[in-house]
Amino acid sequence: MVFFRRTMLLRYLLLSAILALLFFISSFWLPQAGVSDCGTAWQPCLSFYRQTPEPPLVPEGWVEPNGPPPLIKECPGQSFQAWRLLQYLKSSLSEDDDILLEPYLQSWDQLLRFMESLGTMVSFFSLKVNEKVVVIRDLSLKHSAEAHGEHGPADHTGLQTPASFGLKNGAYRSVRSMVEAELKAGVVDFSRRTDSGCRTLLRLHRSLLWLKLMLEGLAEGPDADGQYKTPGELSRDAYKVALAPHHHWVLRQAAEFVFLALPDRQYFLQLVCVQSQREAAPVLRVIIRALTLVHTRTQQILAEHNMLELP
Repeated sequence: MVFFRRTMLLRYLLLSAILALLFFISSFWLPQAGVSDCGTAWQPCLSFYRQTPEPPLVPEGWVEPNGPPPLIKECPGQSFQAWRLLQYLKSSLSEDDDILLEPYLQSWDQLLRFMESLGTMVSFFSLKVNEKVVVIRDLSLKHSAEAHGEHGPADHTGLQTPASFGLKNGAYRSVRSMVEAELKAGVVDFSRRTDSGCRTLLRLHRSLLWLKLMLEGLAEGPDADGQYKTPGELSRDAYKVALAPHHHWVLRQAAEFVFLALPDRQYFLQLVCVQSQREAAPVLRVIIRALTLVHTRTQQILAEHNMLELP
């Protein structure tokens, strides 16, 4: 018995050390900027952004088939707003079966706020996601500057270069235009890792699936015994499908440790401004529907160019 306890203790100490090391390494991956720099293309304001416009109804076509569209409420005092996420997701769906990158990345700004609301342990995932959002924005700015004959270092103050510059038009306007431009420029490598926008988007695409599957679990009812799965269990199940096949052993072990620290189900429900599972189900299904539309269309575009397994 003593041996078993010592073994378990050593195991948790090892996982703690691994996680601490990953956090330390991750600190070098993020752009270095202070609070005064947030709001630029390189440093979006993820925690202190506050706007309280009138929340819209759920976009037409994303409603429950047997009922009226639920009103996605404004949640006072919190950074993540479900209605704003839905707004950006809808805006990213263009009429030509494409995904517009500016609202797509704005959707990720909201999803990052959602992840940050779950506690510091989830920064294991959110730091890497934020890095990838910044990479695509940075690539779009660089490409636009070159297209306009500008040289020299990019303006990281944000005073002359708004966050959407390069995403409203040009090569990085949409997923299809980015894929075509990067293939033409030869920056996508199918045999080794590169910092292309296509490879970066693929990693975001996999993370989007993880969040979608987790929310699907939260929207489900209880099992035969009347028990609900915990958010940690749902996150673990989603991770095994969406991300674990692409992570090495150390990351998989550290992820297991993160899932143990997730808050309870009621905390997740409060993030979408509901108080009960009954209230949450229709709201979550609308969000899931939106995520599914964006994920499916992105999947199709990447599959058309054999980009689902970029190294």
